[in-house]
Amino acid sequence: MKKFILGTAMAVMMSTAAHAETIGVSMALFDDNFLTVLRNGMQDYAKTIDGVELQVEDAQNDVAKQQSQIQNFIAAGVDAIIVNPVDTDATAAMSKIAEDAGIPLVYVNREPVNIDTLPEKQAFVASDERESGTLQTQEVCKLLGGKGKAVVMMGELSNQAARMRTKDIHDVIETDSCKDIEIVEEQTANWSRTQGSDLMTNWLSAGIEFDAVIANNDEMAIGAIQALKASGRSMDSVVIAGIDATQDALAALAAGDLDVTVFQNAAGQGKGSVDAALKLAKGESIDKKVYIPFELVTKDNLADYQAKN
Repeated sequence: MKKFILGTAMAVMMSTAAHAETIGVSMALFDDNFLTVLRNGMQDYAKTIDGVELQVEDAQNDVAKQQSQIQNFIAAGVDAIIVNPVDTDATAAMSKIAEDAGIPLVYVNREPVNIDTLPEKQAFVASDERESGTLQTQEVCKLLGGKGKAVVMMGELSNQAARMRTKDIHDVIETDSCKDIEIVEEQTANWSRTQGSDLMTNWLSAGIEFDAVIANNDEMAIGAIQALKASGRSMDSVVIAGIDATQDALAALAAGDLDVTVFQNAAGQGKGSVDAALKLAKGESIDKKVYIPFELVTKDNLADYQAKN
């Protein structure tokens, strides 16, 4: 009888192990508001699925550390890997490491440079950056009445999102209805609130005149707001635009400091990346690009997004 019970217990354990899935997750940076929502979205969703475990690591914005994390995940025998890349130009090497090991790999949020040549069992989950800066700048153009001067704060130039969002800005401004808007300054503040504040302080000290601040993300936009307020400039005299619709950005919008943001569904991307990783681990085929739509947020629909947060 004891043998039967023992055998049954072993069978149950083996059956459970067979269905368990372990996913290694390498995030570019833990200390980032948007990426924190993305990471929490993954972890919260994984908790709702029996037998799924996430091993989440912080690459601390270090490419070499991120590659090492991927190799460690492979050595630990994970079933799949999710990567939020530190540097999107470094993803070809990461793809090869995972492909050689036969481990499925999903990039999330930041588009890999090798997006069009991803190996089998690899995919990308994010929002289409062609929408983000486009929605943002079209609204800025509308608020400016199609004319004025703008400064642009760019994210880290090693990230495809920063390059694409900035291109979106220029593409909109080149259209007939917005061509009378002039970009007078364009510099990187590396996605950072502190650097956004410092950059704005420098522009103000240099006597740069502008009617709008178009930032690649909310953190830089909030930094710009802080510097403008410290200088004594009325927030009614300038249009401020960000992207991501973070909680802090929605609060700034409610206060009348921020004018425009664009909702990027971080939690949705997190859930989508876990789903994609699990399907690839089970040998299922999925689209190489899985997009979660961007949505424009202004004071008119602010309440809808406050409810989501």
